[in-house]
Amino acid sequence: MNFKTVSVAVIAAVVAIQFIPYGKDHTNPPIVSEPQWDSPRTKELFNRACADCHSNETAYPWYSNIAPVSWLIAHDIDEGREHFNVSMWGAQKKNEGEDAAKEVREGEMPIWFYTIPHPEAKLSSSEKQELISGLEKTFGKEEEEEK
Repeated sequence: MNFKTVSVAVIAAVVAIQFIPYGKDHTNPPIVSEPQWDSPRTKELFNRACADCHSNETAYPWYSNIAPVSWLIAHDIDEGREHFNVSMWGAQKKNEGEDAAKEVREGEMPIWFYTIPHPEAKLSSSEKQELISGLEKTFGKEEEEEK
């Protein structure tokens, strides 16, 4: 195969995958209820760093319309909402928020690759501590495992 043939095949594949509907539905489900935030600052920090995947208030960027990126974004949002969704407060598992602060403290959230196109989600050290404290006050602390 020559370069031209490979190039045409790649372009054809990229065009063809745009017709796969997964990741193209950018509607947000209704908000059922929200937690009682300990402060407006906690809610603000959560919205900056977490809400796109952990609420029904996702702001979809322009590139979320282009496959295969749209597939990855849809998957992350689906998984994030399933695990922890502040817009479905009370409709999820009972202790749904207890590990939120732990995830932030351990650097698990926000996911590193989310902060690349969303620099506002990259929190300073003091903002991270504020968010952790606010999440603990809002949702409680996850109980330490016994050793």
